Formats: sequence, structure tokens, C-alpha cells
Amino acid sequence: MGVKKINGAAHTDVRGKLIFFNEFSMESIKRFYEINPSNTKIIRAWQGHLIESKWFYCTSGSFIINLLPLDANGIVSTTLPVERFVLSSEKPLILKVPGGYASGFKAITDNSKLIVFSDTTIAESSMDDFRYPETQYSANWEN
Repeated sequence: MGVKKINGAAHTDVRGKLIFFNEFSMESIKRFYEINPSNTKIIRAWQGHLIESKWFYCTSGSFIINLLPLDANGIVSTTLPVERFVLSSEKPLILKVPGGYASGFKAITDNSKLIVFSDTTIAESSMDDFRYPETQYSANWEN
């Protein structure tokens, strides 16, 4: 199964705004963390996993997320294209990235925040970790 978009929705009334994801099951989630880049110039790339799945959700601002497919040995596939997504807190969306991809991301706006959910423990993740320098693979980081 490839990358999947899970659409959310919002409801606003006099009490405020409620954002919800009724189609997002957190049954397999073991941990989560929040990333808040110090500026919009920083690119965090490339980190991949063959087994671990991650779900990305932008709670503030916006991000560009680029994905590189990996082969069975954790090597970036140069025959498959980079997949590019834009996540924004204005459009509720969770991006599910299964094992088999290396990801990289960059904030588009100041004070952006990205929550990442994972289905592995930190120990399991470290045993399934493939990292490459950001400059090793080209991707579109412009908004």
C-alpha cells in the first residue's frame, strides 16, 4: 500500500473551531512528536524506513513534504519520481507514509508545526533507519 491522504474536516460555531479526522485510526500508533523548525530555510532530509509507517499532520502554518521510494535494501530508487505534498493547517489532512520511503520536509511559513505519529518504538525505529544527506537527492522545496 502506498502513500495515503486522510482528509479531515472542520466545524465552526460560536464556541470556536473543531477540526476532526473521523477516518484516522490511531490503533497502531506507539508514539508521536512535534517538529517546530526555527526558520523556513531549514530542510530536514532524508530519513527513511522500510518497516516503520509515519503519519504527518500540520497543526500550524504549512510544510512541503517530499518522499523518495526505497528499494528492499533501503537504497533510494532513482527510477521512481519524488512524491511531493503540501500540508497546511488551513486544510485538515493527515499524510500516511508507509515503510519503503525516505522523507524530507521544510516549513513554508514561520512558526509552522508538524506532528508525526509512528507505529514503532524509538528502539524499533533506530533498527530500521536509513539516512542520506539532503543534497544527495534533488527535490522541489519551493512553495
